[in-house]
Amino acid sequence: MKKSLGERIAHLDEDGRYRKKYHETLKEFLGDNYCPIGFASKHPLTITFAVGGAGAQRELGAQILTSLRHHIDKGLMRLNLIAGVRNDVYLYYQRVIKELGLLKKQNGHINILFADNKLEYFKKFNQILLATDILWTKPSELSFYAGLGLPIIMAPTVGSQEEFNRQWLESTGAGVEQDDPRYTHEWLFDWLKSGWLAEAAMNGFLHAPRNGTYHIEEVVLKNKRSEIEDIHLL
Repeated sequence: MKKSLGERIAHLDEDGRYRKKYHETLKEFLGDNYCPIGFASKHPLTITFAVGGAGAQRELGAQILTSLRHHIDKGLMRLNLIAGVRNDVYLYYQRVIKELGLLKKQNGHINILFADNKLEYFKKFNQILLATDILWTKPSELSFYAGLGLPIIMAPTVGSQEEFNRQWLESTGAGVEQDDPRYTHEWLFDWLKSGWLAEAAMNGFLHAPRNGTYHIEEVVLKNKRSEIEDIHLL
């Protein structure tokens, strides 16, 4: 995880502003070797956009792709579009890619993640996240992936629970609300130059809890029900 986070920080801090300012913090938590200035990664800046289990906001993914198509075409950026187990979403993105003239020259810089079943989808999704620099999604349960050092660009919320998740991401400094997706190619690179997204990645890693699974295991498998009230997952 630290290796992936180190590479991510290097991608998100192209001018080295964050790394110069917070060198000691990075050294303490990641070590000297993971994200030095001048680090050369094996893959381009990678954004993963997740549409949600019901296929909501698929049009937002198309807007992001359209805005970034020239950077993707030149191999400067990679975009993962997460269709999950929804074949209709997969076919929708295939059609958009074809309409943009990118179908034959995407060269692995556009990936549509689709699987026949959820277990296979979860496995592939976890693999994709290792090389993801920015997770763009509505603040669903994916909000808590911020604990892995993934900065989250937040799409509009769907439901009151996601509104609470949005507030939580903002309070930890791990998530930022999206700007107009039609102009992603303009504002995204301003954010990268400022080091904001690198800071968001470290904020999530440092401040978001990562022990929820262990708490659940303790309660369910060891039957320590008396401790439920003392467990705080957030």
